[in-house]
Amino acid sequence: MAKDKSKKGAQGTRVKVANDVYEAELFRLQTELVKVQEWVRHTGARIVVIFEGRDAAGKGGTIKRMSEYLSPRTARIAALPAPTERERGQWYFQRYIEHLPTRGEIVIFDRSWYNRAGVEKVMGFCTPQQHSLFLRQTPVFERMLIDDGILLRKYWFSVSEEEQLRRFRKRLSDPVRQWKLSPMDLESVFRWEDYSRAKDEMMVHTDLPESPWYVVESDSKKHARLNMMNHLLSTIDYHDVDRPKVELPSRVAKSGQYERPSRELSTYVPDHVVSLLGDNG
Repeated sequence: MAKDKSKKGAQGTRVKVANDVYEAELFRLQTELVKVQEWVRHTGARIVVIFEGRDAAGKGGTIKRMSEYLSPRTARIAALPAPTERERGQWYFQRYIEHLPTRGEIVIFDRSWYNRAGVEKVMGFCTPQQHSLFLRQTPVFERMLIDDGILLRKYWFSVSEEEQLRRFRKRLSDPVRQWKLSPMDLESVFRWEDYSRAKDEMMVHTDLPESPWYVVESDSKKHARLNMMNHLLSTIDYHDVDRPKVELPSRVAKSGQYERPSRELSTYVPDHVVSLLGDNG
């Protein structure tokens, strides 16, 4: 079901999509992603989707919606922590290789080996020589993945400076999102131009015909999610897979030879909900 791979972006869209339209289209795209999952399982295809971009650009929210209905046995999310001392002594790509998919798997990288092109370069976590070597080796490394049959898709989520700062401020007062805001995130505000230059250099060396970067305009999170998911689907030549029909019995079969143990023998979770119902409980 691969479609037109237009390079026209979403930049210029000003009117936000209505919520009911968004929810309907999101569910349609999620349904298609389930079809991709079944196609992957049936054909043994391997897919790698890389999510990169500035902090608070909307990567995590898109990954959440993209994977919502997918089986964790088929679609895995790889979000690696900082490298260990042992990993720092390895070939740079080595720790990412073990997370690559086997037959019939999809792996979504929530940040990837491109850390070296961004945060590691800007914050001085790698040497100029290591950074230069990365830019030379990455096209070769990715070409090896593609030659071996992996479908590699790379997405850069682009957020404006003003929108990033607005999202950071919102996280400060949000008790369930405060964990997303770290001193490293705040540092990125003061190093905006450094990150921009690092991104530009990365694109020059790694935006190649066989493994291109696709830029997702993400000042609107909802637009970014729909645009990215729709584009991903358009680049994969998948098809519907026939599934065996499952017929449920009209009732649960009972032999009459089983007696359930007394409830007193088990420890049940207290009914917290009844305390919320008040007099209606």
